[in-house]
Amino acid sequence: MNEETFNISLRKFLKVVGVTSQREVEQAVRGAIESGKLKGSETLQAKIVLTIDAVGLKHEVEEEIKLA
Repeated sequence: MNEETFNISLRKFLKVVGVTSQREVEQAVRGAIESGKLKGSETLQAKIVLTIDAVGLKHEVEEEIKLA
């Protein structure tokens, strides 16, 4: 394994995940506020699951996202 190649590829993957996930969450929250489903003052429970089947990885992260 080439450590540098692996590190660069992993960082690129995580950057894409972060950027696209943030955009999706922002759009979903704005839409829910516009539709009246959310007031805009809630704290949302969020969970993300990262899986890599080839190595048997399943990593879960749970956090709160505060809107106000």
